[in-house]
Amino acid sequence: MADQIIQGQSPNSHSHFLLSNTYDVFLSFRGEDTRKNFTNNLYTRLCQFGVNTFRDDDELRRGREIAFELLKAIEESRISIVIFSENYASSRWCLDELVKIIECKEKMKQLVFPVFYCVDPIEVSEHTGNFGKELKRHEERFGSEKVESWRSALTEAANLSGWHLENIDQGYESRFIQKIIVVILWELNRKYLDVAKYPIGIDSRVKHLYSLLCKRQDDVLFIGIYGAGGIGKTTIAKAIFNQIFQHFEGCCFLADIRAEASGEHDGLPTLQEELLCETLGCTNFIVDNVNSGVNLIKEKLCSKKVLIVLDDVGHKSQVESLARARDWFGSGSRVIITTRDEILLNTVEVDEKYKATELNNDESLHLFSCHAFENPIPSRDYGEISKDIVAYIGGLPSALIAMGSSLFGKHKPVWRSTFEKLKQFPRDEYWRKLR
Repeated sequence: MADQIIQGQSPNSHSHFLLSNTYDVFLSFRGEDTRKNFTNNLYTRLCQFGVNTFRDDDELRRGREIAFELLKAIEESRISIVIFSENYASSRWCLDELVKIIECKEKMKQLVFPVFYCVDPIEVSEHTGNFGKELKRHEERFGSEKVESWRSALTEAANLSGWHLENIDQGYESRFIQKIIVVILWELNRKYLDVAKYPIGIDSRVKHLYSLLCKRQDDVLFIGIYGAGGIGKTTIAKAIFNQIFQHFEGCCFLADIRAEASGEHDGLPTLQEELLCETLGCTNFIVDNVNSGVNLIKEKLCSKKVLIVLDDVGHKSQVESLARARDWFGSGSRVIITTRDEILLNTVEVDEKYKATELNNDESLHLFSCHAFENPIPSRDYGEISKDIVAYIGGLPSALIAMGSSLFGKHKPVWRSTFEKLKQFPRDEYWRKLR
């Protein structure tokens, strides 16, 4: 799917949509340019697929402030599609819409996709051609401060991943619209994984893992994440999944495999069903046994670029049933395996291994404080005892979260009593009991 999107927007954390949205998509466009052709065709196709789309049906009003209803519609949309056409920048209304769209992108983590319709992206990002002329004209009327906000919004929007008509399917508009539909449906149907309430220390770890995943982009790569229980392997895997899943034709995050596959009933066929349904976006797979599941996975996924996370693997057989060989998946696929057992990663021959390590002192204190005080800095009267508790617990995220949460809202005597009890146990013993 990545080849359908213009390069230039690195993976970022569109981690959370709004919990409640009136619209799926907001269309921003210059009516005189595209209302009766491209925008109308795109709007019709989105509606045909059940996408609740906002389109302003009134001609753009000249000389008025942007309507409150439009600003509200932008806020209440999950995705904004900005259709840059030749005369887009001639409309103050469009430019004010764009400023609001970029604001919602930053503050509310909404998705924004630019569409370049009969206009060069460089004209938009660098304010040349007709865009430059219109901005200069606006500056004479509205002043440099107002126009600077429009310039900034144009540049930011133009540098996002989107679509350029001339670069897709030889400029055929119907095919161009279909490419947009595919990605919009993908984004609307995909639920982002809940990484952590307070993702302290995640960014640097995800950055390192991302560098491993970027190697040999056309190959099928198996990446292993290993470390002690509670160290944050699953959290790291979820964070990287959220960053890169949109660049694959299909994806699946299989959680708690060790638990799901064990027990009285073998859960591997159920996991195989989930893997197939998630990556292919359908629900009609029934796997009777592991062998038939293996054959289905090889048959259905061998030509698809997929992202698969096998979380908390406890035995080699679990990997062999779900992702045994590289030729099961299409070019560019990635399989991420999290496990407590480094030796297991050697037996399944991963291409790269990443060891999840403890948080450092500052990160540990921040994580503990977020759960104990809902603030990354301890309350003034609790600063010293917070540091003492964190020094004892160490950098195990699950231990810091558990202890911080248990002390939330408690008075200082309870904190002191808890710390005295903690000191009776070696730290490793405390970790073991927590696990």
